[in-house]
Amino acid sequence: MRVKGGSISNQKRKKLFSITKGYWGQHKNVYRRAKEAFLAALSRAYGDRKRKKRDYRKLWITRISAATRAEGMSYSTFINGIKKAGVTMNRKMLSELAIHDMTAFRELVAQAKSTLK
Repeated sequence: MRVKGGSISNQKRKKLFSITKGYWGQHKNVYRRAKEAFLAALSRAYGDRKRKKRDYRKLWITRISAATRAEGMSYSTFINGIKKAGVTMNRKMLSELAIHDMTAFRELVAQAKSTLK
């Protein structure tokens, strides 16, 4: 007598299909395709968690650059100036200042300019 695929196999298949629910075409209901799609999705998710950090930093730098250009200064000279002035503020906070509190940001720009002279 042969052993047929038991309840464990069914549970495994059911779990995979519940994870891949919403995928396109055979990727949601054919076991082999679903498994391939799921493994690909896992690897992309891992890479995108790393990429997210890069993308946010790029966004912050772009915002700071736009705000410093409005004040007649380039991004690199601004960063150099505040580092020499001893301001230890990260780019996330600098971009938040540039968006929400422009007067405080202008003071930082002025401080950077005075340090570089």
